[in-house]
Amino acid sequence: MSEAEAVAEENPYERYRYLRREQPVFQEDPTGPWTVARHADVMLALRDQNTFSSDVSLRPAEEKLIRPSMLFSDPPVHNRLRKLVSYAFKPGFVENQRDLITARCEDLVIAMSQQKEVDLVDALAAPLPVTVIAEMLGVAGGDMRQFKAWSDKIFSNIADLLFAQPSAEVDKARIEMDDYFLERIANLRRRPEDNLLSRLVETETDVGKLTDQELLSFCGLLLIAGNETTTGLITASVRVFDEMPETFLQVKQRPELIPTFVEEALRYYSPFSATIRRTTCATELGGQQIPQGALVVLLIASANRDESVFDRPDEFVIDRQPNPHVAFGFGIHNCLGAHLARLEGQIAIASMVKHLSAIRLAPGEVPAPGQLGGPSHLRVSIEKV
Repeated sequence: MSEAEAVAEENPYERYRYLRREQPVFQEDPTGPWTVARHADVMLALRDQNTFSSDVSLRPAEEKLIRPSMLFSDPPVHNRLRKLVSYAFKPGFVENQRDLITARCEDLVIAMSQQKEVDLVDALAAPLPVTVIAEMLGVAGGDMRQFKAWSDKIFSNIADLLFAQPSAEVDKARIEMDDYFLERIANLRRRPEDNLLSRLVETETDVGKLTDQELLSFCGLLLIAGNETTTGLITASVRVFDEMPETFLQVKQRPELIPTFVEEALRYYSPFSATIRRTTCATELGGQQIPQGALVVLLIASANRDESVFDRPDEFVIDRQPNPHVAFGFGIHNCLGAHLARLEGQIAIASMVKHLSAIRLAPGEVPAPGQLGGPSHLRVSIEKV
């Protein structure tokens, strides 16, 4: 174990503080990735897609287990895919989902309030965003539970899919999800429906209609942009309520604080702790020379606690303004689902403070923060109003 890891094996934020101070840009292993901890360096890399590429896998195209997507592609592929799917995440389109989100959230929170202890992910943090995705894809609610299970399995093992050999279980989830949506796409080609996926199936571009692989890429994108981010935000918010119960009372008494609470929750416990890039040429970052073709891990969660940018970075400041966090990334890869995640998070918090008098993490083992998209399970204790 390195010195940085020994500093705080169970608290990643202690390790991030150490890295920002002592090793802001470093490579622990001569064959391993470079790690970037400071806000300024993370921002520089996020801004410069020409030097820091999102096409990170070196597998030959025919061997790649993840098809081209906005998450792991550069222009012009990225620009074409983003243009095709951007409609689904435009503020006006997202705002039109407010009544649907509010109604679904109210049902879920009222059901939660009838119990003394529940799994927050199963009860609220997963089914709320899944409702919106189901509407976009025209997928039956019962199928979405399986969809969410596939999503968790695939994205919690994304590194293996990009760089190594995934387990048989992960590969099975990937194939099953692809097969499910290929059948769905084939049905939509024969019998169009009134939903976003069906409209994309019918979309004509300058090179014809979208391919099955491009449509599968869109379905995969929805998992990240419209699902995992919101799940992570809701679980992070309840962590804050547990650690700082006064914040629950503050937003209960002053609902106008909910938007800044959400932004601070995104900064304090970022739904995605890191992102990854690969250098296209030799470059310098944070005083270190990084060769061409090197993997670079950008520690989003560390950048969001950088003391050179944020006053009292390890304190939760409920009305923090300005709040230049990078929880949703930056530049051309800024998260398309940011507006949707914010809206769902705000509605979820408003509903919880309306129907509950308190919500805390249940006694027992609590997952460490910093997991991809948040934990898959989080037991909470509830006090009804």
